[in-house]
Amino acid sequence: MTPVEGGERQTQLLRGALDMCMLALLSKEPAHGYELVRRLDEAGLDAGGYGTVYPLLTRMRRLGLVEDEVQESPSGPRRKVYKVTPAGHHRLGAWRQQWQSFVTTVNATIADTSGGGHE
Repeated sequence: MTPVEGGERQTQLLRGALDMCMLALLSKEPAHGYELVRRLDEAGLDAGGYGTVYPLLTRMRRLGLVEDEVQESPSGPRRKVYKVTPAGHHRLGAWRQQWQSFVTTVNATIADTSGGGHE
């Protein structure tokens, strides 16, 4: 597999899990968009930056999973800080269960039980 093919696969996998990861990070501590992008990067999730994160935050807000509050910034203009709503915590719990089931199924499917896997 070429690096490009691996990168494309990684992007597809992330696209399917990014909202769950963002909600999980926000459930640990509320954050503004810039901080959330930084946390995603620190976690090793190259989320694509603000052009990806802000539309997802807007969608999650519309769905009632997060809410925002405008707060003063010690070093600049006021900014929106996002936090998970009770509905968001409930959805995150459901997504965690779905994810664990999915990972278990995929791991069982791709496991090399023959001892002579082909690559």
